[in-house]
Amino acid sequence: MKKTTRFLGLDVHADTIAVAIAEPGGEVRSLGTIPNRAESVRRLVKRLAPPKTLRACYEAGPCGYVLYWQLSELGVTCEVIAPTLTPVKPGERVKTDRRDAERLARSYRSGDLTAVWVPDRAHEALRDLVRARLCAKRDEVRHRHRLQRLLLRHGRHRPAGMGVWTAGHLKWLRQSVRFEEVALELTRVDYLHEVERARERIERLDRAIDEVARTASAEIRALIEGLQALRGMAKISAATIAVEVGVPSRFRTARQLMGYAGLVPCEHSSGSRVRRGAITKTGNAHLRRILIEAAWAYRHRPAVGPALRRRQQGLSEELKAIGWKAQHRLYGRYRHLVSRGKSHQNVVTSIARELAGFVWAMAAEIERQRHEPRRPAPLAA
Repeated sequence: MKKTTRFLGLDVHADTIAVAIAEPGGEVRSLGTIPNRAESVRRLVKRLAPPKTLRACYEAGPCGYVLYWQLSELGVTCEVIAPTLTPVKPGERVKTDRRDAERLARSYRSGDLTAVWVPDRAHEALRDLVRARLCAKRDEVRHRHRLQRLLLRHGRHRPAGMGVWTAGHLKWLRQSVRFEEVALELTRVDYLHEVERARERIERLDRAIDEVARTASAEIRALIEGLQALRGMAKISAATIAVEVGVPSRFRTARQLMGYAGLVPCEHSSGSRVRRGAITKTGNAHLRRILIEAAWAYRHRPAVGPALRRRQQGLSEELKAIGWKAQHRLYGRYRHLVSRGKSHQNVVTSIARELAGFVWAMAAEIERQRHEPRRPAPLAA
């Protein structure tokens, strides 16, 4: 690192950015506060020094990566820092924007900060679309619960043998359920309307994800298609993992991906005492959720059903072999842990951790196939 390099610490908020600089000679000083606007950031970079001599950092937060992209376009090396891994003195009881910026600049110069992976604009847009679908699914569940509780409070039960939220159930809600009280009937109609609108919203977002995924980068498309060779990984699940993991090659081992998903056990050991507890739940909660949902599929015996066979069409034999190996391994693991008296929730969490390892293996195989030159087909005799 050149001695002329100066380190910027940025404490970013919705309207302001507190700026501090760590000089090569050891001085750390505050540069005040600027508006969080593109022109203000541009003037700051122009006033300080040539962009190549600056290294900036700020903590990840609700402001996203706009500042990172802007600084990169201006030629400034920038990193987004994991806020939970930023060192803080235990005795400090005074917290201000100026002090936070100075602390970031000082720690960045000493190399004590941990940077997060930053997607490009197209990848971030696809991730926002996938997360919007998750929000729509949660809204649908809330609307369904409201309607169910309304019917339960007034003693309306669906016919015996009818599945919940099936086509027959929805038909029964529309045609057979009626209330004599006008206010109650209006409430039922409103709740049912919200349920149907939420379902239409999810279908619309599913179509949008399919359309955008087809025009995504080759890496994302290959990862989405390849992950569907795993049991419990339909297109939405595979797209969620693809956009949350980003570049799989940044994880050197499968255990690093497990830790990124927060599925590894926490540990507090000292001397000869070894104490491990529940999973850490640190890292990407969206990735952890989708892995746990997919892990429930491995409580069934290994099999390749019609849906999985359709998803595996056109995939290489290596990817299919990884998916088949995952079924045998995870089903055996599930049966073994259940036989030991473990709760089903804990067992599924353990299966999700190992499933993350198979996702890593699948991603590594996909990347190897993409970079491996294709062999020419043998000439016919």
